[in-house]
Amino acid sequence: MNRTVPISINAFPASKQEAAWRETLASLALSARLPKAVDFHFGEVSIKRSPTLATFALLRSSAQDLSALAGTEPHILIGFVNYGRGHLTDSGRRAAEFADGDLWVCDPAAPFSVQFRNDFELLLLRLPRERLVGRLGRASCVPTLVLGESVSASAARPMMRALAANFAAMEDGDVMAAEPAITELVLSALLAEARPEEDNATQVQAAHFARVCAQIEARLREPELSVADIAKAEGLSARYIQRLFEGQDRSFSDYVRHRRLEQCRLDLVNPQHADRSIAEIGFRWGFADQAHFSRVFSAAYAISPRDYRKSSGPTVETRWTRGRPMHSGSRPARPAPAPAVSLPDKREVVAPEARAAEAGEGALLEPGHHHLPVSRDTVHWGYLSRTIAPALRVRSGARVTIETLTQHAYDDHERMIAGDAGAESVFHWTRDYKAVDRRGAGPVNATIFGRGAGEGFGVHICTGPIFVHGAEPGDVLEVEILDLKPRPCANPAHAGSAFGSNAAAAWGFHHDDILDEPRKREVITIYRTDAAGESGVAEAVYSYRWVPQTDPFGVVHETIDYPGVPVDHSRLEKREGILKGARIPVRPHFGFIAVAPRETDIVDSVPPGYFGGNIDNWRAGRGASVYLPVAVPGALLSVGDPHLAQGDGEISGTALECSLTGEVRLVLHKRGETQKTYLNGLGAPLIETPDAWLLHGFSYTNYLRELGRNAQSEVFKRSSLSRALRSAFRAARKFLMERYELDEDEAISLTSVAVDFGVTQVADGNWGVHARIAKSIFEPRP
Repeated sequence: MNRTVPISINAFPASKQEAAWRETLASLALSARLPKAVDFHFGEVSIKRSPTLATFALLRSSAQDLSALAGTEPHILIGFVNYGRGHLTDSGRRAAEFADGDLWVCDPAAPFSVQFRNDFELLLLRLPRERLVGRLGRASCVPTLVLGESVSASAARPMMRALAANFAAMEDGDVMAAEPAITELVLSALLAEARPEEDNATQVQAAHFARVCAQIEARLREPELSVADIAKAEGLSARYIQRLFEGQDRSFSDYVRHRRLEQCRLDLVNPQHADRSIAEIGFRWGFADQAHFSRVFSAAYAISPRDYRKSSGPTVETRWTRGRPMHSGSRPARPAPAPAVSLPDKREVVAPEARAAEAGEGALLEPGHHHLPVSRDTVHWGYLSRTIAPALRVRSGARVTIETLTQHAYDDHERMIAGDAGAESVFHWTRDYKAVDRRGAGPVNATIFGRGAGEGFGVHICTGPIFVHGAEPGDVLEVEILDLKPRPCANPAHAGSAFGSNAAAAWGFHHDDILDEPRKREVITIYRTDAAGESGVAEAVYSYRWVPQTDPFGVVHETIDYPGVPVDHSRLEKREGILKGARIPVRPHFGFIAVAPRETDIVDSVPPGYFGGNIDNWRAGRGASVYLPVAVPGALLSVGDPHLAQGDGEISGTALECSLTGEVRLVLHKRGETQKTYLNGLGAPLIETPDAWLLHGFSYTNYLRELGRNAQSEVFKRSSLSRALRSAFRAARKFLMERYELDEDEAISLTSVAVDFGVTQVADGNWGVHARIAKSIFEPRP
């Protein structure tokens, strides 16, 4: 079964968006008619298809009329209006009005349309007609109507609302369980509310038939189930029940066999029953003989049960990398002393309404120059969240001096922490007190691996977030980087210098391809540059191999698996005089620049996405502007993962990690109001430098939605450079068509002859490729 397939129409150039929307609707056998003189505004579709031939789709768009696409096989449509208003028409006449929270049914066998008068979100269930037609009596089609207040309709609405709210998280088993449940509730509601134009006798027969079908569903597992058993249970004659089925052009036994086979078919591809044998599944639904079950299944579906199960295909996993495991069994934490002082981070989780209360006009700052230092109260470690209370509030146009710390500073405490009050307040960790407890997006109680709060599923120290007044979803936040300087060493023994660290770590691309023994080693290299940042180069000081370290709470870290673990240098063998003659060009930049994503509350800081995050592109330095699509009110900008230098690819797993202080200007571009019209509908981070544009592609641009409930583990297993390259190509094509008004053929030619595609990083779970478009291509000749 397919995973959810989110299709954002905003990913297409403006001139192509309406056509893309129509093409996507056509895959659902729908067509759209837009209001006259109104341009297509936006559209988004997520689709989940079931082996039962049913389809769930979540649609968001602007006002329009939806109707059945001519020439397609009709399916029953069940729609839940999460928000939006409009009406149904049946054979050209208005049938019923609907509004937020309404549930309706349409049968394309008769002409119909669903007319939305404003923006809407619709959860649609598309069913084969046989699921309902025939179970409603002699009616040849299902009536088009908005369901009322019958008990079944009242039960179906909250179920549909829950599915819409959790659509991205729905897995195969959820979809296969939801479809028959909704179908039965809607059928029951139709029987209670629809008033077919038939005589009373026919209505009585329809009610009897519905009761008989419900009785059969409840007793499918009885191998010897007979028409006499049903007749006795319902107080009807066996002959009368046979006549009811003859009215549907089938026999009682055929119907029972069909329903049993359908249940078996669901279980064969349901991951929740993967440990059951084929014989068990057949026996579970009333087939006492495996050979008989295989014969009737093959005759019905033209495929054996074994081959049908194989066709669902297992998930292919890649090599180990960092990130939370998909199926994480509990493991007790190693013995560790409990901290005597428990100081929860008051900013860690704040209710949205509380955050809104704090955002009163009196707290807003005028554009000006602000300073955001690092301390345990102004950072969040290893995760993003829309629920963190802002550390600073500014207006568009504000300049902010923002301090950032590398999470690798404890690789050399003497050079990167000692004497630095800000760094010491963040990294402080003793047997009795840990200044910043949560480090990562995992559980605070460390029930998976016992590493520590947050489990290290996310590693970056992020300064912020910064609330930007007026920022709303659909806007774009520009982070203009005015200056970047290394954070000077505060230890008098190393005055005038700044230091950074590079870790050749277990998650690095190189780690499975090491030549010398020991093959699974992790190596730390410490680098030095001048604190003023004038030399433009860095040089290696020494290196050492990681050896198991015991943190202050008593947990042993065999590998670099948890950020900020104090490193005991007395246990290390340092290698001096390395990389002689090598002078590393300094390219200070922020590896991590992000606005808060909207999809979930706690997000691992490692994989980047549409919201920015751990992009790791060294062009995000002095003189560059980074454009990010706003996803939540206030944008909630966070900055971290400062780098002194990095090569494209970030092969060893880290860059030259060095604490930096930057000066940035924050500019809000309102949707539809900005002079930079190419920012409207921006769907992924965009970097502008004085001489180029950098468009970013990721294996999964919105992995939080595309990969479902386990997105934050699945993204580490499913990333590929081919997906990232295609994403970057599409972003570059769209940008060229909108920014420079090229047609598609012109844009494709230019991407091949003049656009440079490079591997941004293969270290962050969601691999990245960037497309560099030189501005000089379009600059007029002198």
